[in-house]
Amino acid sequence: MRFTDTRVLVTGAGSGIGRATCLAFGKEGAALAAADVDLEAARASLDTLADTGAKAVAVQLDVTRPDSVTAAVDHAVAELGGLDILVNSAGVREIVAFLELDFAEWQRVIATNLSGTFLCSQTVARHMIAQGRGGKIVNLASVAGLVGVPNRAAYVSSKHAVVGLTKEMAMELAEHDIQVNAVAPGVVETGMTAGYFDDPNVVASLRRLHPAGRWAQPEEIANLILFLASAEAHFITGATYPIDGGFMAGKSF
Repeated sequence: MRFTDTRVLVTGAGSGIGRATCLAFGKEGAALAAADVDLEAARASLDTLADTGAKAVAVQLDVTRPDSVTAAVDHAVAELGGLDILVNSAGVREIVAFLELDFAEWQRVIATNLSGTFLCSQTVARHMIAQGRGGKIVNLASVAGLVGVPNRAAYVSSKHAVVGLTKEMAMELAEHDIQVNAVAPGVVETGMTAGYFDDPNVVASLRRLHPAGRWAQPEEIANLILFLASAEAHFITGATYPIDGGFMAGKSF
């Protein structure tokens, strides 16, 4: 197993990509802290690991609050004995026309997707540096961090910023043997996107936009996250990897 004796914190672990990532790490032998603003959802994610024997703890975390981030990371470090990997999977999005988007909603999305990634990364990186054994940070960007997407001004802005933050963190943390990368999924079938699949016209459009003819499952995104968090990816840092069924190969909205 690739992650035996490795301590992992996953944010947004209560659903979707975060939950799939927790399960994937658990199956590979990692000790795991599953963090989510919804503690019961984080616990439910860990229930999926019951048969793996993985050491795991659920942690309540509001990534928009510095005090919550500090408390959650300290709890994870105390329970697991340290942290080697951080996956910033917590995220939200809006579907509102630019001219109708109110500032409170803008702030909510930016605070979660961008500020949350910053706060968690900074706090965990400090622990990694103190441990002196390097580490890996994997951020969740999106194809919406690489192109524009209508009616998602806050989400698109936050994900473009995550791509930039990933590069900046990689440059500063390299001297501490900490690699920082991002994954940029296309459409993934999760609770966040569930409404897409109720409209046959939307489904047909999504199939056209993805040369693969389908959208992703959370487990497929988790597979890439685990690779970037593994020893095999030690010389990769500052990169953002689309995982989108060919969407970025030439399709556009």
